[in-house]
Amino acid sequence: MTPKKAIVPKKEKDAAYKGLTIKKRKKAEPKKEKSPNKKKEILKRKSKDLIKKIRLNLTNQPPEISFPTDWSHCDPENLDHPSLYINRELSWCQFNMRVLEESLNPNHPLLERVKFLAIVGSNLDEFFMVRVATHLKIIRAGIENVTPDGLNTTEAFWAIQAMVTKMVNRQRECWNTVLRPLLAEESIKFLELPEYTTKIKKYLAGYFKKEIFPVLTPLAFDPVHPFPHISNLSLNFAVVVQHSKQVKFARVKIPANLPRFVRLPENLSANSEYLFVFLEDVIKANMHELFPNTVIEEIYLFRVIRDTDIEIREDEASDLLEVISHSLKQMRYGEIAHLELEEEMPDRVLEILIENFDVSENVIGRTRDRMGFSDWMSLMSINKPQLKDPLLKPFNLFNSNGTPESIFDRIKYQDQIVHHPYDSFSAVEAFLKAAVDDPQVIAIKMTLYRVDSNSPVVKLLMQAREIGKQVAVLVELKARFDEESNILWAQRMEEVGVHMVYGVVHLKTHCKLCLVVRKEADGIRCYSHIGTGNYNRVTSRIYTDLGIFTAYPEIVEDVSEVFNFLTGYSNQEIYSNLLVAPVNLRSGLVALIENEAELAKAGKAARLIFKVNHVADQDMIQTLYRASQAGVKIDLLVRGVCCLRPGIPGISDNIRVNSVIGRFLEHSRIYYFHNEGKAKIYIGSADLMERNLKRRVEVLTPVRSEKIRNYLKTHVLELMLNDNQQASKLQTNGDYIPITQAKKKPVNTHRYLIEFSENKKPTF
Repeated sequence: MTPKKAIVPKKEKDAAYKGLTIKKRKKAEPKKEKSPNKKKEILKRKSKDLIKKIRLNLTNQPPEISFPTDWSHCDPENLDHPSLYINRELSWCQFNMRVLEESLNPNHPLLERVKFLAIVGSNLDEFFMVRVATHLKIIRAGIENVTPDGLNTTEAFWAIQAMVTKMVNRQRECWNTVLRPLLAEESIKFLELPEYTTKIKKYLAGYFKKEIFPVLTPLAFDPVHPFPHISNLSLNFAVVVQHSKQVKFARVKIPANLPRFVRLPENLSANSEYLFVFLEDVIKANMHELFPNTVIEEIYLFRVIRDTDIEIREDEASDLLEVISHSLKQMRYGEIAHLELEEEMPDRVLEILIENFDVSENVIGRTRDRMGFSDWMSLMSINKPQLKDPLLKPFNLFNSNGTPESIFDRIKYQDQIVHHPYDSFSAVEAFLKAAVDDPQVIAIKMTLYRVDSNSPVVKLLMQAREIGKQVAVLVELKARFDEESNILWAQRMEEVGVHMVYGVVHLKTHCKLCLVVRKEADGIRCYSHIGTGNYNRVTSRIYTDLGIFTAYPEIVEDVSEVFNFLTGYSNQEIYSNLLVAPVNLRSGLVALIENEAELAKAGKAARLIFKVNHVADQDMIQTLYRASQAGVKIDLLVRGVCCLRPGIPGISDNIRVNSVIGRFLEHSRIYYFHNEGKAKIYIGSADLMERNLKRRVEVLTPVRSEKIRNYLKTHVLELMLNDNQQASKLQTNGDYIPITQAKKKPVNTHRYLIEFSENKKPTF
């Protein structure tokens, strides 16, 4: 039985609360000496004052921001004008809003719509952990950067917060008014606390004692107990109690390893096939069990998102693996990027959190609804196939019974392409397995950026080394959010003798390469796989990616040179076929674009079609603007961020930008150049972003096979440009308008390619 609530006079209660802010938890990181430099201290105070001015929550709206968007009188010669660019962060918010629109799209099965809702939540968490956290660091340092779109850091921060607030409100509206009622019609219901019957309360009390109570750890906060560490992405309760005639504060973390949705047994489900309650509600209803003989005054939910951007001083690192391992531990104590809390939380409780987190109110978001929508992904485990997309049956490029000799022969005489998820990732695994099983293969080299938790690829590499083959692997330890997993895989491979490389100083190795060296009758021959996506079986089922298997001598020689650069001290600056960042990728793309511009000036047909994830590099955008001014017809298929403004008279009126969001995440990168009818097409790992062109090792490979070029142009690029069910068109003002052409035949890229694959696509 819950004890009765004690009545405490407000003045006495407020005084008691204030006593809870005197002792902060000491962070585990080393103490920093106080700077004797008075100027730095003044800057620090100024930045804190600046942050306090940037207050934003669901009730306080930011001031009007003047966007420099009047492009009507721009000088065509001045391509630096801010109105020619869209803010990167605001473009990302537009992308996530397009993902959210998929949760409202009735063309998707219902549980798939719930999945999109969860993806929006996960994307938003990552956005706060990286992009918003970066803006906050700059503001705290008292720096005001100005991006190409003309917004300074503070203005951009305000604009981001406004967009995020709109997105979060729409996300919750989508759940409460659309998806939740539709799920109820399918006998999948969710109960709120006031709806609990006596029988349900009794059952949940027993469930709490047996399944939840043993996992919970209430942590007190008073002069004896330091303020507890609050982990990233954690849901927590701030609990205020009366203990020993004093008001005291405790924190109860909701364990992430317990199901967020607790399913009630059939005898309590009434007419619902699936009846769920929320884990946080069950804990709240039974909180008195954690504080026996104590009066619980108040209970409020809050959620923390921390800065997870690791800063590594590579020049000072003698052992990168050790440095990153240490940085991951320190990341647990990253600054707060977002503090989400119940709208009803009073200021006196909020002040305890603000003081002990050492944050200002600009990182606070209030809600009267649920938090942590990424957890909604677990609802995909509901056994209702009719509410999900039908299972995809991918095409297998290599026969499972094929011999290593047959696989290498196919590649030797003709380049082969795989288009995931329509083609099975087993083709990549079969290629690697052939290399392991074939006694003529003497060496394997590979780059790994993100691998799945039970990776067959890594196991094959280890197996190859164990039977005596030379194996060299570059594992990128700086792959964000995969650092810990990559360290574990690297250590396991190193234990069996694989030659391990952990990256290149100041660069992330993002290219997707595999090289197999084979000793044949006529000498050494190399075989390569070059891809647009990670060597990851799990993501290959939900991301669209391309991979080419080739034995073409000039290309595999370039691939070999890239590995020499990655593993040794090669300063190769000339590649005969590949475009490699940061060496010749930017200059190579610029030359190809300018070639189209020269053709257009000469009155010849000129066209570019680029399919990428992001377009943000200012220099590349200006190169595209100049090509448009020359008369080149440019189609950009950009899934996510696009800082380029299409349709500006005299500048970008020859540029069209479409974005396709649907069942699969569009991840492949394709660059098409008309080239007087002798088309050149490149595929690879690089987007048109400064980081891809300057701060990463990236590779684009030319597509040599005419049949493969025709497939990519017809069945990928032109298909997506004609999509009128999943596509949106970017307007000059930065908005996206869905492409709906009722009079035309419906074109759905993903559905078409599924059918195309199942009907057996041609062998290349």
